[in-house]
Amino acid sequence: MTKPRIKEVIVVEGRDDVSAVLRAVDADVLCTHGYGISAQTLEQIRSAAEERGIIIFTDPDHAGLNIRKKLTEEFPGAKQAHLTQGEAEKDGDIGIENAGPEAIIRALEAAGREAADDAESELPVFDDLVTLGLAGTPGSAELREAVGAMLGTGYANGSAFLKRLRRRGINRKELADAAAACLRENGQDGG
Repeated sequence: MTKPRIKEVIVVEGRDDVSAVLRAVDADVLCTHGYGISAQTLEQIRSAAEERGIIIFTDPDHAGLNIRKKLTEEFPGAKQAHLTQGEAEKDGDIGIENAGPEAIIRALEAAGREAADDAESELPVFDDLVTLGLAGTPGSAELREAVGAMLGTGYANGSAFLKRLRRRGINRKELADAAAACLRENGQDGG
């Protein structure tokens, strides 16, 4: 089986993450070696971002979110790949190195979606999250997690989830359809 080729350079946290990504896809991967990113590594990431673009792909845990935030502030145009904690967990350890190739491929392919400038009015707003039960209601965190897994955005609080949806160009209809599908899977009517 031929591995998918990713044109952007993928930025991960550790060497084990590099190995996991390379088992799943054909790509160039840079490692931050944790939160204290050296000046040399930061320059390599900057060069990659300018030449080919980058995909930030950090662990779905507190440390990974902090690294993602730091990199996103430095490289706001970077694409974002996300795994759920369930996809990245093995024996109590959470990290990309624990994810299967299918989950890694799905996350990286989902990162390739970009919002079209003229589709801004079709992108969801926070009120859409509330209306769909994705924020501000009992069970909204669980539903956001399921919808995030389906759409490849990963889990986040309501505001961060909305930013991820908009960055990916996921429109209101796609979001509503995913929420309805997740509710149906859980035996709820979705409407």
